[in-house]
Amino acid sequence: MAKNLILWVIIAVVLIAVFNNFDMSSSAEPVSYSRFVQQVEQDQVRSVTYSGLDITGEMRDGTYFSTVRPDYSDPNVLIDEMIAHGVDVAVQPPEQPSIWTQLFVAAFPILIILGVFMFFMRQMQGGAGGGKGGPMSFGKSKARLLSEDQINTTFKDVAGVDEAKEDVQELVDFLRDPGKYQRLGGKIPRGVLMVGQPGTGKTLLAKAIAGEAKVPFFSISGSDFVEMFVGVGASRVRDMFEQAKKQAPCIIFIDEIDAVGRSRGVGIGGGNDEREQTLNQLLVEMDGFEVNDGIIVIAATNRPDVLDPALKRPGRFDREVVVGLPDVRGREQILKVHMRKVPIADDVDASIVARGTPGFSGADLANLVNEAALFSARLNKRVVTMEEFDRAKDKIMMGAERKTMVMSEKEKVNTAYHEAGHAIVGRLVPDHDPVYKVSIIPRGRALGVTMFLPEEDRYSVSKRGLESQICGLYGGRIAEDMTLGGAGVTTGASNDIERATAIARNMVTKWGLSELGPQQFEEEQQGYLGSQSSGSKVSGKTAEMVDEEIKKILDKCYKEAYRILEENRDKLEAMKDALMEYETIDVNQIEDIMTGLTPRKPRGWDDRQSAAEAAASEKDEPAEKEAAVAKEAPAEEKAQGDSAAESQEQDRSSKE
Repeated sequence: MAKNLILWVIIAVVLIAVFNNFDMSSSAEPVSYSRFVQQVEQDQVRSVTYSGLDITGEMRDGTYFSTVRPDYSDPNVLIDEMIAHGVDVAVQPPEQPSIWTQLFVAAFPILIILGVFMFFMRQMQGGAGGGKGGPMSFGKSKARLLSEDQINTTFKDVAGVDEAKEDVQELVDFLRDPGKYQRLGGKIPRGVLMVGQPGTGKTLLAKAIAGEAKVPFFSISGSDFVEMFVGVGASRVRDMFEQAKKQAPCIIFIDEIDAVGRSRGVGIGGGNDEREQTLNQLLVEMDGFEVNDGIIVIAATNRPDVLDPALKRPGRFDREVVVGLPDVRGREQILKVHMRKVPIADDVDASIVARGTPGFSGADLANLVNEAALFSARLNKRVVTMEEFDRAKDKIMMGAERKTMVMSEKEKVNTAYHEAGHAIVGRLVPDHDPVYKVSIIPRGRALGVTMFLPEEDRYSVSKRGLESQICGLYGGRIAEDMTLGGAGVTTGASNDIERATAIARNMVTKWGLSELGPQQFEEEQQGYLGSQSSGSKVSGKTAEMVDEEIKKILDKCYKEAYRILEENRDKLEAMKDALMEYETIDVNQIEDIMTGLTPRKPRGWDDRQSAAEAAASEKDEPAEKEAAVAKEAPAEEKAQGDSAAESQEQDRSSKE
């Protein structure tokens, strides 16, 4: 309010000063001096006000004028001339500006400079605009504070990570009752590092800790510390801990801490030096001379291997909590949490959906439920059924269908043979994941997809299982070669060959699953700017032996896959025909084909066919109507012509 009043006072003073400079006769018409003299001699001037060199006056017709007398002319001669012609002459001394106007004009630039100076001083001191988001708030922490009343997340909202919840339960007990541990001389961990793949629930678990303990929660990202200005990151770390001390006991959550906590000494440039300064300040605040009791730092990352060792030592991040991918039981619990917010049909079983989604994270499962709800909404359904969950799972795992992409009949046949080869080989080799679905509908960048799903969660793979994977990858290329000939083989197997070669190379160089024995021939190296790369320190002769062993594994698997398809050529043709007819077949049709039966129709096939026929008939109705109208028009014209001819004949007969 006071600022607005001062502003209006300044505006009023400026306006008064401006208006004072206007003459009352500012509306007078300016005329030349010679013209003014002629008007005086012609007795057209009634009155004149004489002020220095400025002359203003009124004509006898009531109009006003103004002019300027030349400096070299004699004013007495002009005055005598005007008196002689009956002009009323008034002489005024030249107007002098007031003392206040002179002071204002002299002080105005100084006031402007002082105002700007005071504005920037207040900004730098955290005054108006200097807080969060202000132009001078470089060194202020960007951490967002959530009070205990704003956090509604509890451990009930976190599912599928029971071990991680047990590890952080001590933090909740300490924040609720710190004296319980201090009486026995125990020290609670100053920091907890949550490690896990993206989407596993690290941030959600941190919020649940704060919600259970009912303490303030500071949330910030690792990238918020480093800016383009030197020293900003360290200043923000200091400011963040100063704010946390005022709210202790509290939790500071740093998401993606690898953005600022990467190992020192890698990389070059000022940006890296600024990041190291920020990391050093964080190390000091977490465990330096000054004790920050009651402040627990929780950090999350999916790259623990690149963090600085000083950051992970006891006294800073004492405990490392692994938040891994959920198992089948964990996935079922996560699905039930997300299904609470969606109307679910009676045929939906969370356990069945969980078994069909191996490797899904908590974020993936949340997306699955959301996609199923969207599919149901598009069909104007009131509940989400199992069919929508299957469609959502296919979209996430295989990609969205590209129904607008038009494939020629030849390309469809090539794709059908290719995908059938993958499915048959994968179905018959040992220790291979069961085939789940085969489709020749383009999805993403692929013209067709063969999806395999494990029956249970796998944490390791045997040598026989790896060889079976290579056989399955070669199945598509071999099927093309057998049915289309060597010249008809397409480039569709490029990714299959790449993946098969990578598996064989890892079997030889990393996993010791070859005749060269359990020896590692490649090692991970810390590359430029901290990146990971594979390097080899073997001799040229050993490298040749490695290449020969890789080729031996690939040739063995290729021959095995060729033998399987050659012995099941009839099943390859039957599966190709089924794919050409239905475009997508699932495990039921695949089982029928592999047992020599005619494949049953996919679920809902008759409904889809009837819907397609109805749409086609609606599209054909306008064309049929147009054709009928076109046929009726000539008939009507002919009938009209015949009736006209008959009337003419009747007229002739009546005349006769």
